[in-house]
Amino acid sequence: MEFIDYYKILELDKSADINAIKKAYRKLARKLHPDLNPNDSQAKAKFQQINEANEVLSDPEKRKKYDKYGKDWKHADEFEKGGYQRSPYENNSGGRQERKSNTGGFGGFEGGDFSDFFGSMFGGQGGGQRSGKVKYRGEDFNAELKLDLKDVFTTHQQTLSVNNKSIRLTIPAGVENGQTIKIPGHGNVGANAGPNGDLYITFLISNHTKFKREGNDLFSTVEMDLFTAVLGGDITIDTFDGKVKLSIKAETQNGAKVKLKGKGFPVYKKEGIYGDLYITWQIKTPVNLSEKEKELFIELSKLNKDGK
Repeated sequence: MEFIDYYKILELDKSADINAIKKAYRKLARKLHPDLNPNDSQAKAKFQQINEANEVLSDPEKRKKYDKYGKDWKHADEFEKGGYQRSPYENNSGGRQERKSNTGGFGGFEGGDFSDFFGSMFGGQGGGQRSGKVKYRGEDFNAELKLDLKDVFTTHQQTLSVNNKSIRLTIPAGVENGQTIKIPGHGNVGANAGPNGDLYITFLISNHTKFKREGNDLFSTVEMDLFTAVLGGDITIDTFDGKVKLSIKAETQNGAKVKLKGKGFPVYKKEGIYGDLYITWQIKTPVNLSEKEKELFIELSKLNKDGK
């Protein structure tokens, strides 16, 4: 198996903390998302790689094993049970210079890699005496689920077909585009009674609404007639889940904004907590004026000049 540098994939160094990892993943996920690169097979492959890198590096236990065993990190438990100790000659790219141990144990070995060591220790292709069947964890599965923004405004259930099996999945309100969740034990079956792999589902959320979503907040531009903007009054607007009536102050300016607290998008896995809705007013200039209306506007213009 070829060594994959997860740090390099996420454009990080090994000292990166969990916040830096999350930030790097989100940045690359937005850039490489299949919805933005529909016919780009390289972008799709890179998107899968960053998901894999994030899954490992954002988990402290997996990251520790990866840092120690490189491409063979999934077999870390077997190595440690067999007495393998990481050689100080290993380099930072997952490869290493080997030497034979003077202890007679598994402290080092000539040539090969962790996979060779693993096979010889348990009677695999590397030779040696079989000490019993080794339990292998099943392969992880990766799937994509396409939803509309309206679908993830409320918690709901969907039935998915994965590897000819039906899975009843509860999708929490507030999931984000590009977000990946893990369903433990729903990957491939393990070998020799080993544990099953996991299922990773990436959400691809399209937006066909007039609202723009940024995290838990929603943004919308709403037209207002000139007369209401000048004189004030009431106006009814759409929110994501209904309508509300707002009182407009006289002399409201074009581009003015108002925040409706708690009228945004639900916060992921926090029942009853919502972001905010930000409305930007767009003043609509009247058209197709009658002669009388034009006269009134001319008169108003003269009054305004005289007032100055």
